[in-house]
Amino acid sequence: MKRPLIIFKSGKIKREENTIVFIDENGDKKFIPVESISEIEIFGEVEINKRALSFFTQKKIPIHFYNYYGYYIGSYYPREHLNSGYVILKQAQHYLDENLRLFLAQSFVYGAYRNMRQNLKNYETFTENQINNIDRLSEKIFKTTGVEELMAIEGNIKDIYYSCFNSILSEFSFEKRTKRPPENEINAMISFGNTLLYTKTLSAIYSTHLDPRIGYLHQTNTRSFSLNLDIAEIFKPVIVDRTIFYLVNKNIIKKNHFSSEIGLCYLNETGKRIFVNYFENKLKSTIKHRKLNRKVSFQNLIKLECYKLIKHLISDEVYEPFVMRW
Repeated sequence: MKRPLIIFKSGKIKREENTIVFIDENGDKKFIPVESISEIEIFGEVEINKRALSFFTQKKIPIHFYNYYGYYIGSYYPREHLNSGYVILKQAQHYLDENLRLFLAQSFVYGAYRNMRQNLKNYETFTENQINNIDRLSEKIFKTTGVEELMAIEGNIKDIYYSCFNSILSEFSFEKRTKRPPENEINAMISFGNTLLYTKTLSAIYSTHLDPRIGYLHQTNTRSFSLNLDIAEIFKPVIVDRTIFYLVNKNIIKKNHFSSEIGLCYLNETGKRIFVNYFENKLKSTIKHRKLNRKVSFQNLIKLECYKLIKHLISDEVYEPFVMRW
């Protein structure tokens, strides 16, 4: 199975004949096993020449870039190799038709709610009242008449969900979700983990006929990609939040793995390395898929979600979001 290449060091990526090499700041070379790479995640200051980019395009390898603070800044997204005019037309049709768009947006929110609920259910001793509160809000999801109304309900559910984090986590104080910028350690991990999940979802979409620029819950506008944000909503509680619960409650992530500036908290390089390592392990872990009756990794679950969406768009099967039951 292909795996991502994660680069934290600074240096250069160059093509030398039919191979790609990474040359770090000390001049040390490391050959990149292109045939076994699914995507490249770059956290360091890295230069890439045109010959290398051409080679990555040929091998259909997307590259995702992050800044010093771990924020996503953009992707090198090779030209689509699985274009399907029919699927793209269906995507556009489901966006332009308000009712078709709303159903998909509702489905993404419902899947996210169910997975947040399961996380709280695992800590029910502390979260019973909050579970009841989000259950009452969930009854309104498929009764909404517009995406803005739906997003307001989603926001209320998330507020209640995040209010339980202090009870779930053994360390760090967490009062509320703050994004731009994250103000404390838990917010820093949520933002960083969500960013990683967005790019993983983008890479999964790249291997299907879907166009990532057409989303349903997140409006299609001047931003480059929207659909990956939609699909990632379902998996944030499953992958990102459970990674955070594990790292904090096992005392793996500590105070010294963060740095702070005025109004901003972020993972330092050591913290990023730890988080990415456990995040990738989570993606590689498997569950028994009820419908397929076989083990499937979380990474492949994201891709399966894309295929389910395609089936819905072409009227083959009504879309139902992934819901975990443990």
